[in-house]
Amino acid sequence: MNKITIDWQIMPFSELSNYQLYDLLKARSDVFVVEQTCIYSDMDDIDTLDSTLHLVGYSDGKFVGTCRLLAPGVAYENYSAIGRVLISEAFRGQQLAAPMMQAAIDRTVTEWPSHQCKISAQQHLERFYQSLGFKTVTDMYLEDDIPHIGMLLAKS
Repeated sequence: MNKITIDWQIMPFSELSNYQLYDLLKARSDVFVVEQTCIYSDMDDIDTLDSTLHLVGYSDGKFVGTCRLLAPGVAYENYSAIGRVLISEAFRGQQLAAPMMQAAIDRTVTEWPSHQCKISAQQHLERFYQSLGFKTVTDMYLEDDIPHIGMLLAKS
């Protein structure tokens, strides 16, 4: 099997091309609203904040995945955050989530070095996030009727 080369890019909303914006919004709608049957407005105005960064990945012009990086005070008062994490269905099962998340983690540490990163993770992905250095810090709670847990990136 050929190794997939991914071009991971991280940028603010104002630097996303129309096509990148369309790709990430379509993917988020496809996964979070349709696939996971969560009826909510994904476009929550957080995407357009000057401090919000968007990670997008492409392989040979095909959209691979995305997540967004949030400054302290946006999702959590004293923590940076990573959210809206997804790999497109066509690229799942190829172990691409870990390198995408590592790029996101590295950027949050660089961008907001004095703040730990906190995530609201789907509970079934707890081991995956633990493998990236996150520690579980809450009991399970429901978010859009999906079991979630709060996790903090361990201090390095």
